[in-house]
Amino acid sequence: QVQLVESGGGLVQPGGSLKLSCEAPAATHVYTMAWYRQSPGKQRDLVAMSSGGTTTYAESVKGRFTISMDNYKMTVDLQMNDLKPEDTAVYSCYADLVTYRREHAWGRGIQVTVSS
Repeated sequence: QVQLVESGGGLVQPGGSLKLSCEAPAATHVYTMAWYRQSPGKQRDLVAMSSGGTTTYAESVKGRFTISMDNYKMTVDLQMNDLKPEDTAVYSCYADLVTYRREHAWGRGIQVTVSS
């Protein structure tokens, strides 16, 4: 099963910006790519999704985060601006893709910490 490769997390001050990137090695086609996040003691929630040219955002990140998927490169980026302490979480990349079969793939997760 393919595993997605994430990069770009880290520590940032409130009001700052970070960009997360995710790639799907060995994929021949992607239908949907998305970012989820999970804070300690909470469930994993959808942050943003791109599918068929349509993007969806959680209410809490609308106007601050932008998801962009490249169907040719099989990559998805999440530009996060005006970060808040409540954005602190482990962010995981998800993809509905095709390798030699259609499958659902996840990355290992990447830490984003917003703190002064």
